Amino acid sequence: MKKRKVLFAATVVKTHIMQFHLPYLKMFQDMGWETAVAARNDYFEDPSQCQIPYCDAYYDIPIARLPWKRENLRACRMLKEIIDREEYDLIHCHTPMGAVIARLAALGARKRGTKVVYTAHGFHFFRGAPLANWLLYFPMEWLLSFVTDVLITINQEDYARAGKLLHPKRLEYVPGVGIHTEKFRAAAGRRWEKRRELGWQADDFLMLTVAEMTPNKNHTTILKALALLKDREEFARMHYLICGRGQMWQALEAEARSLGIAEHVHFLGYRLDAPELYGCSDLFLFMPFREGLPVSLMEAMSSGLPVICSQIRGNRDLIRDGVSGVFAQSNPSAVAEAILELYRDPGRRAALGSAAAEAAKAYDEENIHRQMKQIYLSLV
Repeated sequence: MKKRKVLFAATVVKTHIMQFHLPYLKMFQDMGWETAVAARNDYFEDPSQCQIPYCDAYYDIPIARLPWKRENLRACRMLKEIIDREEYDLIHCHTPMGAVIARLAALGARKRGTKVVYTAHGFHFFRGAPLANWLLYFPMEWLLSFVTDVLITINQEDYARAGKLLHPKRLEYVPGVGIHTEKFRAAAGRRWEKRRELGWQADDFLMLTVAEMTPNKNHTTILKALALLKDREEFARMHYLICGRGQMWQALEAEARSLGIAEHVHFLGYRLDAPELYGCSDLFLFMPFREGLPVSLMEAMSSGLPVICSQIRGNRDLIRDGVSGVFAQSNPSAVAEAILELYRDPGRRAALGSAAAEAAKAYDEENIHRQMKQIYLSLV
């Protein structure tokens, strides 16, 4: 009997496929399917490190993030040849341009019975988005929604907007890709061991952000908030840990120096011990301008960390203000005030963290994987 075949398509491998979709590739292999991935190899330091578990065939497709890049024309032609040749039963596409190119490349295959699923990890045309985002991304999503068998949204704002403005054959709400909540709860039990390993004292107040260093993640507002606190007595024990890489790393280091807080800001880079870092911290800070449904915020919640975050789409899905976290306006003074209030009130931090850990159970990977499997099986 011929094996069924599935293709996962996205813009990049390292920072998308490897981060979010390995459990689903494994799911299909466990069901006896042949699996494939089409995405750009973004292991720039050493391309040979691009080894995708549970993947039977990998295609390095030069998809560019910006719609007007000429590489996307070649990427579409390459992917169309692969899709027509391999005759996939199911294509699941992700990321804005990865999904645009995959759906265009699959037009012919879809007429022959291939089903196309698209997970929108956060529309660029959100409430409050720049007009340019609406002019550029909405027309593409509107047109391609007509050739999408299932559109999956991961937050309530996108789900409502898609229901009103887009036209997929079917619309589903699935809250994210799922996280291993127990792993993060368990890591919180190694709090003091991890602190000793990293050289922190029991009375140090550790604030953590896990996010790429890009303009959207808005680390600058947090740095400026800390600068407002630097002359206070409490600041002596405060340390801000930033986990992640990105284009703004050097600029943020320079900003910390110019603000006079460099000794209290620690750039940790990409880490494999993120659960332990959540577990040994006292507060999670997260002030991005735009999110779909942020994995790092769910991870912090699972670890029982109190959270200060921006009141935006995605964050609103996860946090109840004053119950499982605190919303702060995206300005330094508001963030500084929220930090100081929670620093001075350990009891409130504990209550917020406990409520956050309980709320995070709804996003456990077992629940999400079960929901996704039902969607997949309903199509084939």
